[in-house]
Amino acid sequence: MGLEGKVALVTGGSRGIGRAIALRLAAAGADIALCARSVEAAEAVGKEIEALGRRCLVRRVDVAESAQADELIKEVVGELGSLYALVNNAGITRDNLLMRMKDEDWDSVLQVNLKGAFNCARAAVRPMLKARAGRIINITSVVGIQGNAGQSNYAASKAGLIGFTKSLARELASRAITVNAVAPGLVPDTGMTDELSQEVVEGMLAQVPLGRPGTPDDVAHAVGFLAGDEAAYITGQVISVDGGMAM
Repeated sequence: MGLEGKVALVTGGSRGIGRAIALRLAAAGADIALCARSVEAAEAVGKEIEALGRRCLVRRVDVAESAQADELIKEVVGELGSLYALVNNAGITRDNLLMRMKDEDWDSVLQVNLKGAFNCARAAVRPMLKARAGRIINITSVVGIQGNAGQSNYAASKAGLIGFTKSLARELASRAITVNAVAPGLVPDTGMTDELSQEVVEGMLAQVPLGRPGTPDDVAHAVGFLAGDEAAYITGQVISVDGGMAM
């Protein structure tokens, strides 16, 4: 995959999809930086990465705070030497019907899911531009493509992330920096589906032509491909990893 000796930062890397992505990139040879609001869980992932023979930097960061994102990128470059790939995976849900949704439920989801990706990408672009190489991979969602009742805030944040991906891809293409998005479908047991009822989960599963939910590794394989040399001519794309749910 061409990741030997390169450095990747995975936000929200303490569990689920983020953990699987971090381990996939480490297995491909990358040194890893992880940030999460639960640093204890992220440190456990860091030990798994170090067991693979790779370096790992773990930091507690709220990506919605731009100053914290800026400091994180400085620490990654300062301690690991460079930054080649950024995976914007950090995300939260605050599900409710629109009539019952509080201002803070809307604001917090947009702040973390969309502004967080903006904060990290803006900071990460600086070292990537100097190196004239890089990969930015944003984790969006099938919900950002087709919507979902009770998740208007989450859908808006993930749809916004798709527009952000395409715009940034156009800005950075001349510097050999690619920007793509991966849109997972139904991936249980990752924390992001914890608030959904079993009835809702079963209804979503019925929409999946492949007939099974996804796994964190399914998503991680797509991210690993986009981070590698084989994807050098792919930018501005949204890769759905959803079993055909949104086709």
